Amino acid sequence: MTAEAIAAGSPAGPATTSGAPDRPLRIALLTYKGNPFCGGQGVYVRHLSRELARLGHSVEVIGAQPYPVLDDGVPLTELGSLDLYRQPDPFRTPKRGEYRDWIDALEVATMWTGGFPEPLTFSLRARRHLAARRGEFDVVHDNQTLGYGLLGDLGAPLVTTIHHPITVDRRLEIDAADGRRARASVRRWYGFTRMQKRVARRLPSVVTVSGSSKQEITDHLGVRPERIRVVPIGADTRLFSPDPAVPEIPGRIVTTSSADVPLKGLIHLVEALAKLRTEHPRAHLVVVGKRADDGPVHQAIERYGLGDAVRFVKGISDAELVDLVRGAQIACVPSLYEGFSLPAAEAMATGTPLVATTGGAIPEVAGADGETSLAVPPGDADALAGALNRLLRDGELRRRLGAAGRERVLSRFTWARAAEGTVELYRAAVAARAGATR
Repeated sequence: MTAEAIAAGSPAGPATTSGAPDRPLRIALLTYKGNPFCGGQGVYVRHLSRELARLGHSVEVIGAQPYPVLDDGVPLTELGSLDLYRQPDPFRTPKRGEYRDWIDALEVATMWTGGFPEPLTFSLRARRHLAARRGEFDVVHDNQTLGYGLLGDLGAPLVTTIHHPITVDRRLEIDAADGRRARASVRRWYGFTRMQKRVARRLPSVVTVSGSSKQEITDHLGVRPERIRVVPIGADTRLFSPDPAVPEIPGRIVTTSSADVPLKGLIHLVEALAKLRTEHPRAHLVVVGKRADDGPVHQAIERYGLGDAVRFVKGISDAELVDLVRGAQIACVPSLYEGFSLPAAEAMATGTPLVATTGGAIPEVAGADGETSLAVPPGDADALAGALNRLLRDGELRRRLGAAGRERVLSRFTWARAAEGTVELYRAAVAARAGATR
């Protein structure tokens, strides 16, 4: 087999532990939000569930709006919320006939007071749902809900993924908020993080995606390190792959970011682009994410006259996304912090050279500066501009970094490997529960 085929994995049957085959597991995979086009949680659920099914396990995703997009063979059970943040009427007040029970009332009341209710209310609905189906699952896997409803006996052992502590997002958004009133609003919105801290400390089995995230979970949430296992995630290397037939667009830089999320560092990339265009007038930026109609990023684009040099795209297909990245001369991850960075792994898998910051776990994915990527400090627009300039001027460096980056992803960061590592945790949790009941 080729190195690429080995890295991608194959549906050879159920995973094994201790060298002996074990029966397929029945897995309930919970996700309180699953949008595959916004944030990493939907991507995680989609690709992990597919690879678990390829290993021969029975996976049922139980989720709320926005519902995840799943591959064939993976069923979705819709455990709907009131969908209070849907477009085009976010923060809506439901009509009287929409209320079903006290959980719905709690959801609306929390929104009215400026909080974000979904982790708590989804956990309560999930607990009720699992109680009605007791005995149908061997393991329950929670994707970062961390709600009170998931404490206690769920009828099966619980494994929880924490991609990174949301307290990191909270701190960065408070730092970026303009004025006392804005900071107070951010604190109210992130009130659910107090619950997540309390729940996380009581979890028997936590899986996270990087060594950096493991340390943050210990420092921010107080989870003992011996309870945390690192299982890196990765790129879909069947989809994200080089294609010489896709033409390279001179000056194109691509990034994945929402303009209104300070943690993603987009404003620093916009500032870097303004500097870069003094030497490379054709340099332009394509942002996979939501455009903000106001705020620091919008203001920077206007201030530097970059309206024609920055384009936002949203809701594109997988194939369109891959070709967008393939056609770029450079992929960039300007984030101040990442718990893993799927966009980095996906760009590297296509063979597109990467410029990335050293925020959080990004170096664990991107590798050594000058070998598999170019690394810059987070929040440093001058350093970003310098690295982008260096790559645009040096085609041989782009080719070398692109090839080395793809090899790094193939050897370390694939969804097949992630599924195999996760199954090991499932089996350990099942064995621990069986031992405790003897």
